[in-house]
Amino acid sequence: MPDPSFVQWRPTGLYNGMIAPIVPYTIKGFVWYQGESNLKRPEAYGPLFRTLIADWRKKWSRGNIPFLYVQLPNYSEPVAMPSESQWAALREAQRKTLAVPMTGMAVTIDIGEWNDIHSVNKIDVGYRPALAARKVVYEDEAAVISDPLFQYAEKKGHRIILHFNHTGGGLVAKDGAELKHFAIAGADQMFFWVNASIEDDRVAVWHEHIPDLLQVRYAWPIIRKALICIIGKACLHRHSLRNNRNQ
Repeated sequence: MPDPSFVQWRPTGLYNGMIAPIVPYTIKGFVWYQGESNLKRPEAYGPLFRTLIADWRKKWSRGNIPFLYVQLPNYSEPVAMPSESQWAALREAQRKTLAVPMTGMAVTIDIGEWNDIHSVNKIDVGYRPALAARKVVYEDEAAVISDPLFQYAEKKGHRIILHFNHTGGGLVAKDGAELKHFAIAGADQMFFWVNASIEDDRVAVWHEHIPDLLQVRYAWPIIRKALICIIGKACLHRHSLRNNRNQ
């Protein structure tokens, strides 16, 4: 019997059906929300996504036309211990795409539903790309468009200091809660939850029994949105992160 798959699941199906017919139209830019279908191969998403952006810009012949996108939300059953996460790995690939000129990313890790892939909070899912449009498209210097973005890690004694930008005036813990969901590993690459504290626009992490810290992660496994607690003072949440000696 013939394959019953709908056309959108076939190569070029969505593009030829929904994008190719509007290529001649005049547009201001793109807003993209996708990634769930690539979870089985998150390491391939970055090159594929950058290729898509370059291809669409070429099709419209308008140079670096703005390309805004929504980072994947928090979804699925939460876990109790630090673990690997395809969702976090794909969110990382999306974050790294910000290196492409004239792109903007809306973080939604705090407004997803653990049991529904489609967020109930549609207002913020639309509002955050709109903030990115104000900054990237309309050059509104007053617009704070990003969550706190991780810059680099600095080791000081038995602690690791995480540096951020786009903090919107500094970092705060949501509702004054204790910082959670930071995990570290030593040379054995076994991750454990750790202590963390905010120091101006930095976060310090440490563990009494792991003096030789090599890797840090934040919100890497699936966690409930109510527990995501670190935000900028502009009330935009920070994305999951990881840093290790190879990155």
